[in-house]
Amino acid sequence: MLKQTQNLKQQQKLTPLQLQTIKLLELTTIELEERIKSEIEENPALDESENAEQNELEATAEKNEDEFSIKDYLDDEDDSIPSYKSQTHNYSNNIKKTDYALSSGESFQQYLIDQLGFHSLNEHQRSIAIFLIGSIDDDGYLRRDLNFICDDIVFKQNINTNKEELEHILKIIQSFEPAGVGCRNLQECLLLQLDVKQHTQTVNDAKKIISKCFDEFTKKHYDKISRKLDINEDDLRNAISEIVKLNPKPGNLFSDDYSEQGKTIIPDFVLDIKDGELVIELNSYNVPDLHVNANYVQMMRQYASKKGKMSVHDKETAQFIGQKITSAKYFIDAIRQRHRTLLNVMKIIVDLQRNYFLSGDEDQMKPMILKDIAARTNLDVSTISRVLNGKYIQTYFGIFPLRYLFSESVHVKDGEDVSSREIKAILQKCINDEDKSNPLVDAQLVATLKEKGYSIARRTVAKYREQLNIPVARLRKEI
Repeated sequence: MLKQTQNLKQQQKLTPLQLQTIKLLELTTIELEERIKSEIEENPALDESENAEQNELEATAEKNEDEFSIKDYLDDEDDSIPSYKSQTHNYSNNIKKTDYALSSGESFQQYLIDQLGFHSLNEHQRSIAIFLIGSIDDDGYLRRDLNFICDDIVFKQNINTNKEELEHILKIIQSFEPAGVGCRNLQECLLLQLDVKQHTQTVNDAKKIISKCFDEFTKKHYDKISRKLDINEDDLRNAISEIVKLNPKPGNLFSDDYSEQGKTIIPDFVLDIKDGELVIELNSYNVPDLHVNANYVQMMRQYASKKGKMSVHDKETAQFIGQKITSAKYFIDAIRQRHRTLLNVMKIIVDLQRNYFLSGDEDQMKPMILKDIAARTNLDVSTISRVLNGKYIQTYFGIFPLRYLFSESVHVKDGEDVSSREIKAILQKCINDEDKSNPLVDAQLVATLKEKGYSIARRTVAKYREQLNIPVARLRKEI
């Protein structure tokens, strides 16, 4: 049985200004510039301030906005204006959105295909070679089984072939540059690169190690290699040195990621020292000052003077203008709120890390987490996270991501809390100074840190070592 009931409840709801501000907080300086340009293009009531006169017009616009509203000259009982007419994207019906492709250099696969021209292949063999090249990953490896590739060529290209023919054509591809391309595993990759080198005694020893003692080599069991291949220590050291110069991922030498290569970091904050004091500023060099278009404000006032005497067309126009002015005002207020929030958060961070910013010494960095900043700014942790997301700070000793300034605290034996970054720096130094022929295991690292006054568990040492991308002791061994 259906029944209607009424329920009264309270719930929190974000205002348009709050929603706008939250979205803008996540943007970096470059993204903010693009967002402002886009907003100016879409909203004719929003303009850039170029001089003091424009700033005065902006103040006048805000004052006029407080004096009257669109509701003052629109009849609440008149519903003759359809709601869809108050919405616009400022695009003509005959304008089609076009996606423009960015030009880039030659792809890795195309680079390999071009090298097919140096070999005498018939049309059948060339089609198979192109299919094989298309199956090679970006790092240069062919990870698919040749039997599966053979079936795919038959079904997709209607080309009859067999595994033996694929092996023959793959050998041709493996002779291409970069050396090692088309390999099916790391062992084959290293052997292909050694094959193109001049056949010296060292290179021959390196090939024997990879072909006959690859498992021992990966585990750094050098004693077993020396006994098995009857190689003395000096020759073994030279051969290992030759192997470690090889590239385990040959395809990475030909990267297609031009956007990452050309990426430039633009700092969002600039920190300077003036008269011994730290001064933090927002990097808003290319971010324009905004104001409400004075012409739209004047038009709004003219329609306000016609209250009760407007035609339907006038009401539509007035509603459009009022909507655009309100939208512009929300956007300007959101930009200002963003600037205030960013500066307030950054000032707290600079105050907590004052010694680090004055000295540039990483050892002076204090432990700090998001909750510390949230407690001092009375903001939510999620808001602090948005402020930090993708942001950078420029100092006199370098440019750093804001996340770099945060680290966990570690309790030492004298009762003081130190930054985990400090522990990692000491751990890194201990490993750099160790005897590489007999590297320190995690238990020995724990004892070394304890001697220096840092009493931490072995699992914590292992965690920090992994975060520093340092392998276990067995894999750090050298001869």
